[in-house]
Parts: sequence; structure tokens; C-alpha cells
Amino acid sequence: MRLSEKITIITGGANGIGLAAVRRFASEGSKVIMADFDENAGKEQEQALRKEGYDVTYVQVNVADRESVDQMIGKTIETYGTIDILINNAGITRDAMLTKMEPADFQRVLDVNLTGVFNCAQAVIPYLIEKGKGKIINTSSVSGVYGNVGQTNYAATKAAVVGMTKTWAKELGRKGINVNAVAPGFTATAMVAKMPEKIIDQMKSVVALQRLGQPEDIANAYLFLASDESDYVNGHVLHVDGGIMM
Repeated sequence: MRLSEKITIITGGANGIGLAAVRRFASEGSKVIMADFDENAGKEQEQALRKEGYDVTYVQVNVADRESVDQMIGKTIETYGTIDILINNAGITRDAMLTKMEPADFQRVLDVNLTGVFNCAQAVIPYLIEKGKGKIINTSSVSGVYGNVGQTNYAATKAAVVGMTKTWAKELGRKGINVNAVAPGFTATAMVAKMPEKIIDQMKSVVALQRLGQPEDIANAYLFLASDESDYVNGHVLHVDGGIMM
């Protein structure tokens, strides 16, 4: 198995892409900390995955709160003794046109999507440096590369994640730590499923493959970047978007 005995933290792991990644990593032999703010979903999914024989532990976390993140890291070390991989997958949206966006909604998205990535990475780094090896995968978005109407806050955070990824890759590569990002396109999550069919059809029409991505498509990209197969990949932003812009 590609991640045998590796210890992985996946934030936003109780739903959508994060949950698909938890299952994918666990199936490849990793022991997984499923970190998520949603306690009900986290405990339910932990129980279900453990029944399937996977070594998954749910830990509640608010990535925007550094104390909460530090507690999550402490729980990981207490449970598994080490950390090998961090997937900064947690994120939220509070969409609105610029003229109507509430400042509180702008700030909340920054707190979770940007400060949360910083908090988790900085808290994990001492353990990876001590080992002299590790993988950090950050979740950007095609919105952060191309922009998207109604997503000033979200696009800003996802563009910033690209900048942080490349900076950390330069800082940490010499310490044996690879830092990369994945930029998903339109993905069939529960949030998208609530959209009108007309909007979903419009989303599909701008994708070369003429379909939405599946959470498993993104999880597979995470897996590659977390595995030893990507040991010479550093500072890269892997687009998993079906060819949305070419």
C-alpha cells in the first residue's frame, strides 16, 4: 500500500472532498486524523469507517482558532506519536457580489481558508522538520487562479494559498518537506447538488470533459502528492478541473 503506516491529518475531513480523501488514504494504509468542525458528521463518519476496518480518528477543530489547532495536533501526537502528512482541505464559502458582500463574511472566509491553512501548517512543521521528511498539500481552487463572479473573498484566499504553497516549498524543501497544492474545478459535492440543474449544466459546459469532478478525483490527486511517488514534486499547483480553462 502506498501510505502504509503513514500518519495523515486531513482538515475538513468529515464531508465532501475531505471525506473522500480520508477513505482513500485509509484504504492505502494510512492512519488518519479526520479533523473537522462538524462534530456530528465527524463522529458518525469515524464510526462508519472504523466498522470497515480503517484506522480513523475524529478530532474536532476550528482551523481559524490557533488554540484549537494546537489541541488537534496534540491529540494526533497522543494517538499516533508522529505526523507524516497534512492535507489543508478545510474551507468555506460566503458568496456575494462585491457591492453586496458583508465585511464580516469577507473576514470569515479569510479566517478559515487562509489563516486556517497557516495555523495548521505552522503547528505541524516542527514534527516534520524533526523527521526530516513530510508532505503538506494545500487546497487552492480554479477560482483562485482565474477568479469567479461573486467570490471576491473565496478567490482571494485561494490565490493566497498558491503564494503560500510556493513560499513554503522554497523554505522547507531543504528540510526534506514537500509542499504542493491542488486546485479543484467544479466538483460534485453536497453544496453543488443543491444548485439548480440549469446552473449545473452551465458549469459542465465550460469543462472540456463535459462533466463535474467527483470528490474521489481530488482525493486521488492528494494521494499522489502525499505518496513517495511525488518526492521530487515541490511547489506545484496541480489542477484537477477537467480542462476548465486551456
